[in-house]
Amino acid sequence: MTLLQVENVTAGYGFGPDILIGISLTVEEGRTCCIIGPNGAGKSTLLKAICGLLRPRQGRVIYKGEDISHLRPYQTLAKGICFVPQERGLFPDMTVRENLVMGGYILEDRSRLDQEIDRVCEIFPLLKERESQRAKTLSGGEQQMLALGRALILNPELLMVDEPSLGLAPRIAADIFEKIRSFKDFGMTVLLVEQNARKGLACADWGYVLDLGKERIEGPADTILADERIQELYLGKLAAKRKETRS
Repeated sequence: MTLLQVENVTAGYGFGPDILIGISLTVEEGRTCCIIGPNGAGKSTLLKAICGLLRPRQGRVIYKGEDISHLRPYQTLAKGICFVPQERGLFPDMTVRENLVMGGYILEDRSRLDQEIDRVCEIFPLLKERESQRAKTLSGGEQQMLALGRALILNPELLMVDEPSLGLAPRIAADIFEKIRSFKDFGMTVLLVEQNARKGLACADWGYVLDLGKERIEGPADTILADERIQELYLGKLAAKRKETRS
């Protein structure tokens, strides 16, 4: 079943140039999808256009059959779309638990909020251990867990995550990807942007390749990983060959 459709969306920032240029893609329910591409391809801009942080200049964003192109972020959140940005957006002087509470600020039932926090702490046991600790004192990996955990409080149908491995040591990043891979077990659809294309695609079912604001390729993630042409253009193989040539 189709959960999300992006139809010929063009978007940019302020009065600046178009970053996305007529992009279209479809996300099926229950999939973990990864968007890859070079810097400046429009990957993060696409997520912002979907969740309402940017309004498309042209085209439409369709979620569960409804045009949400005109909605603001708090409205898309109420529809079941949660977005974890690159910068994580934590409240640094609040405790871990207070940050989790803020993740459920639209919930009126306090008992349900407590239940959701307990559920998230089962997924990320470290958050329970650190619940009274201020967010700014956590390590980078712990902060990423908190950012993801806070997004899970509302049990979203669509979770969008921008560069989850940014600034993390490889072992910690591997743990984060393993958690993201497990989210589909909870019935969640995940749309992931990741600069580490190999790692991102390895935890996904489906992949999209963006370049110069346009979608170039899409298909099963393992097929994209194995494609020789994509390896040369987007997965670093070409850069490795050039390095060998120079040495």
